[in-house]
Amino acid sequence: MTTATTDPTPPLISLTWTDQETGHQGHLVIDRLVRGVSSGGLRMRSGCTLEEVTGLARGMTMKEALHYDPQARYIPLGGAKGGIDCDPRDPAAYGVLVRYLRAVRPYIEHFWTTGEDLGLTQDLVDRAAAEAGLVSSVQAVYPLLDDEEAARRRLADAFAIDVDGIGLDELVGGCGVAESVLTALDRAGVAHRETRVAVQGLGTMGGATARFLARAGLRVVAAADIKGTIANPAGLDVEALLAARDSHGTVDRAALRAEDRELPADAWLTTDAEVLVPAAVSYAIDTTNQAGITARWIVEAANMPVVPEAEALLAARGITVLPDVVVNSGTNAWWWWTLFGDIGADADEAFAHTRRSMRTLVDRTLARAESERTTPRAAAHALAADRLPVVAERFGSFR
Repeated sequence: MTTATTDPTPPLISLTWTDQETGHQGHLVIDRLVRGVSSGGLRMRSGCTLEEVTGLARGMTMKEALHYDPQARYIPLGGAKGGIDCDPRDPAAYGVLVRYLRAVRPYIEHFWTTGEDLGLTQDLVDRAAAEAGLVSSVQAVYPLLDDEEAARRRLADAFAIDVDGIGLDELVGGCGVAESVLTALDRAGVAHRETRVAVQGLGTMGGATARFLARAGLRVVAAADIKGTIANPAGLDVEALLAARDSHGTVDRAALRAEDRELPADAWLTTDAEVLVPAAVSYAIDTTNQAGITARWIVEAANMPVVPEAEALLAARGITVLPDVVVNSGTNAWWWWTLFGDIGADADEAFAHTRRSMRTLVDRTLARAESERTTPRAAAHALAADRLPVVAERFGSFR
């Protein structure tokens, strides 16, 4: 069964699908179309709700607008998001994914470009999309390309790049998150070396973020996965942990060193660290557990990991939250920079472009927050609000 609404106020389209074989539900929300197309990943997690997907879709609209550069080939799209209420470890999960994609196939063919998100890898999305009869999970954008064949080849070549055992597509998002951290440290005059970091999640985003921060000289002192928190005040061996992950980002504890400690799952929150990076699930930091946080910065690598009420309490204690709409926007932007031809299929070029773009965006966000005496999230929303009318006037926007 599928139900949908097309109210002209946000969101533009809100759709819920029920899998007849398992009873699992999937959601699709298109917040806005620009040039007739929207962009946003597909997540799979137990408990995923329509409300959650709606918030994520609105966030994607802002991420797209924040990366608007009138000199670039990449022109922002509208925002959208998909979500499936199913544990990705469930043996039935792949079948649910295929049937969901088959059900929303007309949207992917014409309006919604999507890719990996929480609980799903791009390889899995691509395989399921092919089984569902789709050409590609981003085929809706093809009519906007000057040279579709060259663009598709360039993106495929970029996805084939491996950097020290990890795919480039997995690394660019973490590169952007790490650059967000480094920009915040630089603005505060805090040295990179030995700044302590705790990361929740060692999947695609969290793992890449941990690698880039460790290589920048920061000390990753805690990392949490579904089994609990791994901690070491002297610093974790990030490369060893990444090599010992399974496809869901869970670390094989046999890879731990004698001095590494295993702690409860939520111990990463109260670790002695200057920076916390929630890179796993939404709503990870609430009004209760925020009280134990002593870090100076929380950098949202995951989508919506800090609930609004908790963020207000954190701000009152002088703890800065760098918002997801800025911090984790690098992955989405990298897809389009590559596909539209702003960068080539080259790791060094991708990392350099990501670092420049993210540093500019974070710096602009923090500067506005300081000048307007507001939070970085409010500043980012204001920046996006400034750009949305410009994008709509130049390229057309339907909401």
